[in-house]
Order: sequence, then C-alpha cells, then structure tokens
Amino acid sequence: MGEAIGAVLPLGVGVALSPLPIVAVVLMLGSERGRVTGPAFLVGWLLGLAVAGTVVLLVAAAAGPADDGEPATWVGWLKLVLGILVLLLAVRTWTQRPCDDAEPDLPGWMTALDSWSAGKSLGLGALLSAVNPKNLMLTVAAAAAIAQTGIDAGEQAVALAVFVLIGALGPGLPVLLAFALGERADRMLADLKTWLARHNAAVMTVVLLVIGAKLIGDGIAGLSG
Repeated sequence: MGEAIGAVLPLGVGVALSPLPIVAVVLMLGSERGRVTGPAFLVGWLLGLAVAGTVVLLVAAAAGPADDGEPATWVGWLKLVLGILVLLLAVRTWTQRPCDDAEPDLPGWMTALDSWSAGKSLGLGALLSAVNPKNLMLTVAAAAAIAQTGIDAGEQAVALAVFVLIGALGPGLPVLLAFALGERADRMLADLKTWLARHNAAVMTVVLLVIGAKLIGDGIAGLSG
C-alpha cells in the first residue's frame, strides 16, 4: 500500500493545484451564502474525485492490472498516453495565455456564483473535479497506479482516499481559512484570488509539465521492466 500511496501523492498535488476552481470557491466564500455554497462545492469536489477514481479501479480490476506480480503492459501504455496528453495540454494552456499585461478573462459563469444554491455549487464542484480534462487524466493515472500494485480492495480504497484528500487541498484550504479566521481571511483570500486569476496559465503549465513528464517516465519504465 505504501507504493500505491507514494505513486498517487504527486498526482493528488497536481489535482489540488487547480487555480480556477480555487478562484471559484473563493468567490463563493465572499458571497452572502458563502458559508453554505463554499462547503457544498468542496463536498462536490471530493465526491467527483472519489467516484471517478472508483470507476477506474473497477475497470482496472476487470482488465487485470497485474500479471504474475508484474504490472500489465496496458498500464504502462496508459501512463505513456496520459503523459503525452498532459504535455499537450500544458502547451495549449501556455499558448492560450493572455498576452503581455492583459487581464485574464474568467469564465462567464463565475459572475453568477454569488446567487447559486448549495445544490448547484455541489454539482459544479463534482464537475470541475471529475470532468475537467486535467483532473480526469490525473485521476485515471492515479487509479491505474493503485491498481497495478495488486493490493487488495481495502488497501486500494485507502490509497484512493489519500489521493482524494490531497486533491481536495486546493479548494479545501480556502474553506478552512474562511471558517477558522472569519473576516480576517477575507483580505487573504481576495489576494489569493487575484494572484491565481492572473497567473493561472503559468501555474497550470508548470504543474502539467511536471506531471506529464512523470507519467511518461513511469510509462516507459513500466514497458521496459
């Protein structure tokens, strides 16, 4: 199980470092209903990662992730393909960044977050965690890494839980700060929102390059082992 947890830690960090979802939850926390919508978003985020990871684990179990104690060949190919896709996403993110000192354009739905219900916030959290291309690829990679170790179902659940909790640190920390510090956290969260919105492309590109390189390296090691 230690091997599985070690494999998913960097992938969980990659999920946690998702600037736009963090900006979204900070905007929610700054609204009148922030004490309800912020935690609802976090719950949705956790559920999205958990469900997506569980589905991949079930599929991997049916496909046979290990053969005579060694990872199946398809696991190495999957990591290699995911690594290449993540690197392509990094290139796309960087090339589409705002030019010069232009202010970044945030998605239009962010302007309406202060009027959203808890249910919509929960759904948005699940959507951004499980369906977002970057997070989905990292979740698939994490579940495949867990499955290939050949540990039993209970240990797989623990490793997946570690991945989910690490992946929830990004949107989770603003929620914790808002409840722990109250109004004292407002300025801190506002500065965080501004910085992340402005440097979203740079943060995402660096994260994607590192994770993509790791996945490609793991894939090549698995295929040559």
